[in-house]
This record gives sequence, C-alpha cells and structure tokens, in this order.
Amino acid sequence: MFEIILVLGILAGVYMAWNIGANDVANAMASAVGAKAITLRQAVIIGGVLDFVGATVIGSHVTSTILHKILEARVIADPQVMMLGLLAALLSAAFWVFFATWSQFPVSTTHSIVGAVVGFGIIAGGFGAIQWGKIIAIILSWIISPIFAGLLAYLIFVVIRGSILRRPEPFLAALKLAPVFLGSTIFIILISLLTKTPLGENLHMGVRSGLIVSLAVATVIGVGARSWLSRTIRQVEEAGVEEIFKKFQILTSCYVALAHGANDVANAVGPVAGIYIIFKTHALTETIPVPTFLLVLGGIFIAIGVCTWGYKVIETLGSRITTLTNTRGFSVDFGTATSVLIASKMGLPVSTTHAAVGAVIGVGLAGGLAAVDFKVVGKITLYWLITLPLAAVPCMVIFKILEAIFL
Repeated sequence: MFEIILVLGILAGVYMAWNIGANDVANAMASAVGAKAITLRQAVIIGGVLDFVGATVIGSHVTSTILHKILEARVIADPQVMMLGLLAALLSAAFWVFFATWSQFPVSTTHSIVGAVVGFGIIAGGFGAIQWGKIIAIILSWIISPIFAGLLAYLIFVVIRGSILRRPEPFLAALKLAPVFLGSTIFIILISLLTKTPLGENLHMGVRSGLIVSLAVATVIGVGARSWLSRTIRQVEEAGVEEIFKKFQILTSCYVALAHGANDVANAVGPVAGIYIIFKTHALTETIPVPTFLLVLGGIFIAIGVCTWGYKVIETLGSRITTLTNTRGFSVDFGTATSVLIASKMGLPVSTTHAAVGAVIGVGLAGGLAAVDFKVVGKITLYWLITLPLAAVPCMVIFKILEAIFL
C-alpha cells in the first residue's frame, strides 16, 4: 500500500509542479512581456530555464513540512493518514491552480497548498487540528503583499519619472541615474539570495558577509552598466530612456524567475518529500530532507508548465490590468522583489503572486485611476479570496475517497 501511495504522490507532485510553472511564471515575466522588453516566446523559454535552475540549484534540500506549520502535530499522529493527507492536498491544490490558469488569473500556489492542508486537517482531526493563528496571518498577507509591493512600485516609478522622465534632457538624466537604479536592484537581488537562504548557508555567508558581497557586486555592475551605456550611447539614444530600462528590466525579470523556481518548488516537492520520508521511515518528522531527484523532477515540470501554458496568465498580468512601459515594468519588478525580500526577512507569509499584482496596480495608479482596469483587478481579488475554500473543500472529498480505498 505504501508503495502505491508513494507512486501516486510523485505523480501528483509533478502535476502540481506543472501547474506552478503555468501559473506563477507571470510573476517574473509578465511585466517584461507587457512592456515589450521581450516577446512572449522568449519569456516562456527564459522563464522555463531559470525556473528549472532555481529549483534544482538554489532550491532548499531541507524543508519543514507544510502540515506541521498549519496543523497541530499531536492531533494527527498516524503516518498512513498523513501520507494520504499530503496526497489529497497535492491533488486538490493542483486542480485549483489548473482551473485558475485555464481562467487566465494569477493565484498563489502557496496559499492553494495551505488551503488544501486546512481541508485535510479539518476532515481528519476537526477544527481544533488547525493552527488558526497561522491562517489569520496568511489572510492578512492578502492585504499586506499587494499594498506593500504596490506602494514600493508606485514610489520607484514616481522617483524615475521625477528624476528622469520629466527632466528637460531625460536621456542625459537616464545615463547618470539608471545605473544607480540598476545597482540598487542588484543589491536587493543578491541580499535575497545570499542571506538566510540555503545558497548562503552553502557558501558559509552570514548577514554581514552577505551585505558586503552584495554591495560590492552591485557597485561593480552599476559602474559596468554606466560604462556600457557610454559605449552604446548612439544606438541607445535613438530609442531614448525606455531603451535603457528595457535592458535592465530583462535582468530583473530573470531574477524573479530564478527566485520563483527556488522558492516555489517546495510547494510541489515538499509534500512529496513528506510522503517519501514516511514511506522510508514509517514515522513523522517536523523537518525532512528533500532528495535531489525530487528537486530535479520538480524543476523539470515547472519548466514544462512555463513552456506549455505559461502564456495564459502572462497576458492577464502583463497587459490586461494596465499598460506597461519599460520604466514602469522595471518599477514593477523592483517593487515585487523588494517587498517579498523585506516581508520574508520579517517572517510575514507573503505571496509573490499577490506582490506582483499589487506592483502592477501601483505603477498603473501612478498614471491615475483611469489607467487601471479595476474589473480585471476585481476578478483577480475574487480568485484570491476563494483560493483557501476551493482548495480545502475538494481536499476533504479526495481524502475521504483515498481513505475509503486505502484504509
């Protein structure tokens, strides 16, 4: 019986990974596509490759089981029940993300898994099995994530507009200041990758050394960018300020894709790793090692999801909420990356999806209320609100079916 559940768990995990790639690639690539920095085809190829690299190279090899973060561990102590719960949660979350992608709306894959786990906990152990304080924090993140990212993206675009776009000679201003904006973004990117992360631990970097290395590399890249601009000034000047930020935006979008693969692969392989460890040990543990083959498998199917269905949500996030230019798109990426970094370091359970949508809205609002399509925003918000219940209820049904079959 354990062998069958393990095989089904692996299949459910790769299906979830495919759905993660299909829905969440928009977090990274939508602004670049919407601003025409890259084509849709280039976006899905770049996103697929970088998601795979992020998942397999930077993805955590040790993860806390989502069940122990959401459930009271003492309530559900039967390893067989836990295996079936993980399997049911994977299937339910994957079905919901599939439906959302088919509808072309971005949802949080993390919150989908959390909602499914809540459904399993209630049906297996009652309402007392859920750590409701964690759920309240997640619900608060629906408000915190988009507002925080939107405010940051709005502010960075207002600064770019005031210091560059509205100057008498905007191109000359861009030559001086654009490398500063790029260097600042690179600094934030590196900090997020090197401090308190598996990559930083593997490189034996603490907070201080991570800050020093990040600042040094960001400074070198900023200086290099200014040198590059001076060498290519004629061909860049023909297109103006937006051409400068187009090059920079591609870089920031690539980072978000890399970070997405590293962070969200756990939504697919974490529950599978839990099933795998229970299969091997017939016991429950709070932290579990994630085998490398699962990270690779998750990375492959995230990449396949990006390349097969990733375009659907990219269109919504990149063009249906507001019109994006390269300076606006750069501001979106800056707001998304910065807000997720700060919130994660503060221990807030934010969603990259929510942050990305909030950043797009924030940049749109810089052009006035009329620049934002609030009908699309309203539909996206509705999908966020129903994510937890529409992942939880099917999980209850699936768990009962699996329980009837296996137990």
